[in-house]
Amino acid sequence: MQRLFLIFILSLAAGCATPPPAPPRTVNLIVFPGGFNWPIWVAQEKGLFVKHGIDLVVTPTPSSVFQLTNLIGGKFDIAMTAIDNLIAYREGQGEEPVPGPDLFAFMGGDNGFLRLEALPEIKNIKDLKGKTVSVDARTTGYAFVLFEMLERGGLRLDQDYKVERAGGVLQRFQALMEKKHAATLLLSPFELQAEAKGFRRLGNATDVLGAYQGLVGGARKSWADANRGAVVGYIRAFSEAVDWLYDPRNRNEAVAILRKNISSMPEQVAQSTYGVLLSPTEGFQKKARIDLEGVRTVLKLRSKYAEPRKTLTDPSKYYDDSFYREAMR
Repeated sequence: MQRLFLIFILSLAAGCATPPPAPPRTVNLIVFPGGFNWPIWVAQEKGLFVKHGIDLVVTPTPSSVFQLTNLIGGKFDIAMTAIDNLIAYREGQGEEPVPGPDLFAFMGGDNGFLRLEALPEIKNIKDLKGKTVSVDARTTGYAFVLFEMLERGGLRLDQDYKVERAGGVLQRFQALMEKKHAATLLLSPFELQAEAKGFRRLGNATDVLGAYQGLVGGARKSWADANRGAVVGYIRAFSEAVDWLYDPRNRNEAVAILRKNISSMPEQVAQSTYGVLLSPTEGFQKKARIDLEGVRTVLKLRSKYAEPRKTLTDPSKYYDDSFYREAMR
């Protein structure tokens, strides 16, 4: 009788035991190289992706064309990319004729940290007349920001200067350092490294355009709907990493993580990068919250410069907030 009772108790305990956690879901992320990946590096270092059920595999991209065409093709699951890229390929205005009808953003990242940097001898925008400026792709990314900044500085597109495709921000930075082009848009902290070598800043995009949405977390809607837990987990991990970065008590460790991932970055530049990317007013978007007014600015620029010409006005068409709302519960 006692033996039967013991077996009964053990069977009850077994039935009430907590099942083992599911193994982390592999998520393939593609990013542009640069210090703006700081939250991702922190989340990896602190185990935040694993905490939220994700085994993250990160791949750097050489260009927006490579990033977007492979995101559309299913090689990658999530991209940290300019929302302009997602909109362009969704609207059939991408650099390559590859349609991405279900591309969308599910969280914010930053305002782009866009700085117009030029050769040391270029004193102002008008000095770029007759010169060549570089972009990643002419029809996507931040090219339209560059065109607008130059127009407001008095230069006409395709009349007063030439445009050359040079690849992502790392490739454009290297080309500028080699003085292959007169100017380009750099993303922080690349401008700090350029200015340390004597290159000249001609302006900041947000000073010219106002609110602007830069990097976002983006994916194919079909994949996101089928992997909702992974998207929600990604948002949570990224948001927690941004919170951690903004805590001043973590500054020294944060700078160490930055330099671990960019080994060539001097300590002084890393400290300056902290001040830029974690600025209280213009740093990483807290809680990974998207700036819809900034998206409207992106749409205005696409309506002005993109081909085929379309009037784009509705940010909600390209952003599904249901993933974000679930992540913030």
